[in-house]
Amino acid sequence: LHPHCPAKDRLRLWLPSNPRLATTSLPHADAQQIQNVMIHAWARSTQETYGSGILAYHIYCDSKSIAEDLRAPASSELVSAFISDLAGCYSGKTITGYVHGVRAWHILHGIKWSLEEDQIDALLKAAKNLTPASSKRRKRQPYTINFITNLLQKLNPDDPIDAAVASCLTTAFYSIARAGEFTIPNLTSFDPAAHVKRSDIRHKKDRNGLDTTVFHLPRTKMSHNGEDVFWAKQQGITDPEAALENHFRVNDPPHQGALFSYRCKNTHRPLTKAKFISRLTQAAKDAGLNPLQGHAIRIGATLEYLLRNVPFDVVKTMGRWASDAFQLYLCNHAQILAPYLQDNPAIQNEYLRLSMPRVR
Repeated sequence: LHPHCPAKDRLRLWLPSNPRLATTSLPHADAQQIQNVMIHAWARSTQETYGSGILAYHIYCDSKSIAEDLRAPASSELVSAFISDLAGCYSGKTITGYVHGVRAWHILHGIKWSLEEDQIDALLKAAKNLTPASSKRRKRQPYTINFITNLLQKLNPDDPIDAAVASCLTTAFYSIARAGEFTIPNLTSFDPAAHVKRSDIRHKKDRNGLDTTVFHLPRTKMSHNGEDVFWAKQQGITDPEAALENHFRVNDPPHQGALFSYRCKNTHRPLTKAKFISRLTQAAKDAGLNPLQGHAIRIGATLEYLLRNVPFDVVKTMGRWASDAFQLYLCNHAQILAPYLQDNPAIQNEYLRLSMPRVR
């Protein structure tokens, strides 16, 4: 009933247990023609949005062990419970879109949609009022490979600051690290016991014999004893290995100094987060792009690995999330990440299963 397919096809291909095609007295060809015509009532972009709602609805029903024949026609009680479960975790607009998607799914497949509209309208209004603050803020768009490529083309690889910034950016991105984990708060705050140094780098091979570069972060927000992050060589201009080698060539930071120190007159100056972000901002403007926030690096890295079909558990491990924290992270950034995953049904299915709020 629920085959793997792109989100835009879910409205048409996901079937209720008793669709029109199985119950009508019309010849099959005539019943199919009704559906073929009716599907054009919704724009393709709307079908894609509704497909996400249909998936969310069935994930909820699965979590509650709702039988297929009770999902369509949906009762007011079931739809009310679905809305209530999402309220406070998703924006009211998203939840309304999900409900409209379930309604369209009923209509397309000839299932009666008959709910207590006053009750549903009141719950949707409540969901809007309960929209989490994180959904009301301007969403951080993610760094992408294309965006990073455009920035790097505006950085001079022979300039000390630019060499450090390019290496810091590619290292933070491919290791799914926070920007603040590879930069220093201010010029006088470098602490070798807390901040990553050149001597904190080591090289190792994974179980497949592939080389990885590992960075030990002496102290992080989540661990006073430090954590390891890593990346492997990549293809193209965003390769972190090439950027790091260039940084060492241009700046040759001291082994016990800040990793991304850059030459300044006759000394080395640690790369601060403010300098890092301001240089990226200027590079974006020079490339005719809207600057992105620092946290967008980690969002973009998560997206990039998911689009490469890296398993969710592996991405979670690389990003150093606990299970609950990773689920919360995906939920908080659903409106950013989901559109990029629409055309990969297997990834989107797993993504929505993880990002759906826990059953209460």
